[in-house]
Amino acid sequence: MHTEWKSFLAFGLTFTWLAGIGRYWDNPKAHLWQYLGLGSVAYVFVLALIVWVLLAPLKPKNWSYRNVLLFITLTAPPAVLYAIPVEQFLAAEVARTANAWFLIVVATWRVALFFVFLRRAAGLSPGMVVVAALLPLVIIIIALFMLNLEHVVFSLMSGIREEDRSPNDSAYGVVFLLSMLSFMAAPFLLIAYVVAIVRVQTGAQPINPQDAAR
Repeated sequence: MHTEWKSFLAFGLTFTWLAGIGRYWDNPKAHLWQYLGLGSVAYVFVLALIVWVLLAPLKPKNWSYRNVLLFITLTAPPAVLYAIPVEQFLAAEVARTANAWFLIVVATWRVALFFVFLRRAAGLSPGMVVVAALLPLVIIIIALFMLNLEHVVFSLMSGIREEDRSPNDSAYGVVFLLSMLSFMAAPFLLIAYVVAIVRVQTGAQPINPQDAAR
């Protein structure tokens, strides 16, 4: 990957683009740039920048913007699940459930890979991996919820209005639930993040959980 990184990046960006098209091609409320998959391509560059800058103070190994971008784009292939037109052969409610499960499966796979990447490639300690992985995820989930990219008209009291429903509304519901959990977890993760930076910058050794228990 050090010598052929351009080919790997092209591969990852291609699947990112296809996944972006597949996510919105059947959404009547999507904008043109979403239909063309351009939002997903731009998103990975911004996401890579956020992760790279946010975790740099923790001094991970092999840490460069290129490596982070490569990793993020190479998690894209499973997202082609979004392109399956389930609403064409399933009832509307079942299709919404299927799309929600597609989101859960793809997100779980990507988060698991992110943990492995931070542990093996970046060389962070297990405790620091938890903070380094969850904090960017919390920020991303909150941002996605605030941006409302699914264009869902959502009421906390009555849910999604029937006239505003789309096949991706259940997936948005998952994002809504995760965003509420993220709002609650954010303060604790920020404190842990600051503590981790202080320990790294001062050269303090990571705390061994077994020693802490004793």
